[in-house]
Amino acid sequence: MDSRLAAVLAQTDRVELGGRLRSARQSRGLTQGEVADDVMSVAYLSRIESGHRQPTALALEALAVRLDVSVESLLGVADRREIHEMRLALDYAELSLESGQPEDAEAHLSKALDALSSQEMEGMRERARLLHARALEATNREDDAVLELESLLEDATTNGMTRIKAGIALSRIFRETGDLGRAIECGERVMTQIEDAGLGASDEAVQLAVTVAAAHFERGDTAHAVRLCRKAIARAESLGSPKARASAYWNASAMQARRGDVAAAVPLAERALALMGEGQDSRNLARLRGEVGRLHLELDPPDLSGARDNLEQAVADMRWSSATPVDIAWTLLGLARVAFLAGDLTESRDLIEQIQESAGGHALLEAEALTIAGRTHAAEGATDLASSSYQRAVLVLSAIGADQSAAQLWFDLADLLHGVGLHEAALDAYRRAAVSSGLRARVSTTTYARS
Repeated sequence: MDSRLAAVLAQTDRVELGGRLRSARQSRGLTQGEVADDVMSVAYLSRIESGHRQPTALALEALAVRLDVSVESLLGVADRREIHEMRLALDYAELSLESGQPEDAEAHLSKALDALSSQEMEGMRERARLLHARALEATNREDDAVLELESLLEDATTNGMTRIKAGIALSRIFRETGDLGRAIECGERVMTQIEDAGLGASDEAVQLAVTVAAAHFERGDTAHAVRLCRKAIARAESLGSPKARASAYWNASAMQARRGDVAAAVPLAERALALMGEGQDSRNLARLRGEVGRLHLELDPPDLSGARDNLEQAVADMRWSSATPVDIAWTLLGLARVAFLAGDLTESRDLIEQIQESAGGHALLEAEALTIAGRTHAAEGATDLASSSYQRAVLVLSAIGADQSAAQLWFDLADLLHGVGLHEAALDAYRRAAVSSGLRARVSTTTYARS
């Protein structure tokens, strides 16, 4: 018996082991005497089956041979073949998630969780539950994902690394659904737990720190968020891990960009890109390269050459990695903006057509593409077509509601609508931009100041 099974035997409940032995014997129609025979006394076997004695490793192996079963089945654990098959199933589910096929992933994970409910496979149940939460989130069932993640965090047997990953996912979901207070509370609670467990010096701990920082940033605690990111960068540098450092620099760059300091954001993103290039995460490498390209477009003046180089490379990388069609479409949108700003209206139009074919019902992406299309028509002097594109973009954006991510596009649209003479629509777009960014009137229009 190998050391792994010997360790399991030492921790196995005697009553449960005895019950499995008795069931295996009875299913084969054997008496205790026929099984014991020359292996052990009938009395010894009887005491084992009743849970009064724990068999030795040699005795258990002999009983497994006599009953024609595996030692693993008697111990209630999976054999190596089953473990290998389960690992492959979970790997396939994770790849399906990264490839934008969450329904396929969920189907495999449901089967895996059913199989894992009856036997232990070296922590695979925790991994399956974590992947299942990701699949629920990816299929727009955030509430179910939250319940799964909270259950993982409340389970005292959940290992430290799974606890960190669950904390990252839960904090991110709370942030993205607007519950910033819970995003911060959850993240900080898990951060305290992992520090107490001595797991603070890990890539995942750095990622959790910047996830909490992002929630602080969204809540308006921008200075505190930037300080948290700087601490995360310092810890990542001390770890010497390219993955941790890239995560910290990437998030710091995003925050600087959101603050409007694109000049500070670009070198941080380029640093993250250089570090991520040392790893094997091709999908995130391509996404970050696309983000660097988009930041080049936000510089004053725009760096069209740098933007084009990064965006073209990002598209090429995405086409053979596990990037989703929406990831690719966002990157093509950046290239359409490059083409428009460079005066190549034909290329801009061609790219917009590709984007519209693969937008996949993503409202913000579709609205952005329609806005670029309108600007292209306006540059060609086709004012009517430009007006039509802008108005279609308004209709698409209206379906989103007061979404902060749409605020900038509403503002851009307002200026463009004004430029083609749609003044009333422009005023409405300005109002929607304000509402989407979180501004509300503090007094009603019928309230007047009195001396």
